[in-house]
Amino acid sequence: MPVDATSPARHPFGALPSRPGSQPALREQNQQRIIRALVSSGPQTQAELARQTGLSTATVSNIVKIMALGGMVSTMPTTSSGRRALSVILNDNGSVAAGVDIGRRHIRVVLAGLDYRVLQEESTPLPLGHSAAQGVEAAADLLGKLLDRGRLDRAALLGAGIGIPGPIDRRTGTVVQGAILPEWVGINIRETFGERLQVPVFVDNDANLGALAQVAWGPHSSVDNLVFMKIGSGIGAGLVLNGALFYGNVGITGELGHTTISEHGLVCRCGNRGCLETVASTSTMIELLSRGTTDTVSTQDIVTRALTGDTATLRVIDDAGLAIGRAVAHVANLINPELVVVGGPLTELGEILLQPIRRGLTRHAVPIIGETTTVRMSSLGDRAEALGGAAVVLSQPGLTTRAFAPL
Repeated sequence: MPVDATSPARHPFGALPSRPGSQPALREQNQQRIIRALVSSGPQTQAELARQTGLSTATVSNIVKIMALGGMVSTMPTTSSGRRALSVILNDNGSVAAGVDIGRRHIRVVLAGLDYRVLQEESTPLPLGHSAAQGVEAAADLLGKLLDRGRLDRAALLGAGIGIPGPIDRRTGTVVQGAILPEWVGINIRETFGERLQVPVFVDNDANLGALAQVAWGPHSSVDNLVFMKIGSGIGAGLVLNGALFYGNVGITGELGHTTISEHGLVCRCGNRGCLETVASTSTMIELLSRGTTDTVSTQDIVTRALTGDTATLRVIDDAGLAIGRAVAHVANLINPELVVVGGPLTELGEILLQPIRRGLTRHAVPIIGETTTVRMSSLGDRAEALGGAAVVLSQPGLTTRAFAPL
């Protein structure tokens, strides 16, 4: 129903605007704080909302009741620290965020709503050595396809979070030397994708996005200190310290794949010798398992052979896991994380890969750190990086809370 010029403007959920300084105005301000917390961190219990917003638990409880009656949020029984609690979920208002994971041989795009529900997703192969132009066009095409398939209006797209397997200079949004996609070095991802997609673009290293996904989408939202290890053609780490992604000086962090494991080892693409990637990446595993055969070995073949008990494959994985655990130990000795989450295309291996990583960690870490650091496989599989990209967009209050702001 149209509103005439003399009618008071209405909130999208029906609430009338309030006078500044009044009790309703204060309630609206607190409501926006809760919305921002839910947008940035996803579903939370009322106690977690109180801690994040600084509001009292009674205030949060009252506001959540009002928001639930207005259709802004939904609540669901859950448990927190063994006690019964209510999980608060921001309802979908039609807006969507895109997460784009660019890999050496693939691209994956996900679309998610404000309620952190995946609406559409798909991946497609890319040629080895693809250019930035090819990757951008593939992302744009796949994004358009998913919007059409979900009957979603492009105007509902809030933005896109892009993950690249390599170091990103956060000052410029440019891929720097050392990326596993050398054809992308020097490309300003933020500008290139922004011009093509015509939406706000946020760029990050794929391992950082994988780490973000573990706390935004996975079961680790309460973990303040976490290391996410992506093991694939390259090896990288995303660091969550004191509840936030750690970027260091210019954004080049977590390059664990270039930790020296063997001083006299193979020359790495970074120019050094004996880097972790030269002994533990999926590319190295494929090379080792392809010797003496004309068969083409794929990453999925590694998983399949290991699960069926192939001796050579299990040995290669065990050696790689020990090396990875040694590198993780160096990081653990520095930052003492609560949890190490392993992701990438080998997640189906489960304990076959986790056990040697744990052995390497406990062998090379300070004993009490090795004993108290948990190592788990990511429950998000190869979706983590794309989900992290969507989470970056959803964590931008300026983009997302406007749909709930009083008109």
